[in-house]
Amino acid sequence: MYAVGMIVEHAEFTIAESDAEKFEAAYALAVELLAQTEGFEWAHLHRGIERPTSYLLIVGWESVHAHLVNFRESDRFPQWRTLLGPYFAADPKVEHYSVL
Repeated sequence: MYAVGMIVEHAEFTIAESDAEKFEAAYALAVELLAQTEGFEWAHLHRGIERPTSYLLIVGWESVHAHLVNFRESDRFPQWRTLLGPYFAADPKVEHYSVL
């Protein structure tokens, strides 16, 4: 499932319940921006069961550079934030993990 050397981005979003459907629809568009990025592998969005206002986005990248430079420093990142940012009820929490 995971390639050796791959980096996993773990991003937690808090979304007001009243915005959940709009956020999910916006994500369906925004994930295409990720997919266009060199070094992108896959992405999975999960919604919390106990806390339905919590979303977990897990993204596979070839490297941290692929995420922080190829995506974050591209013209796709501002588009991503324009699509999803209006639904963030708090600042996203983003961390990177290496696959063991």
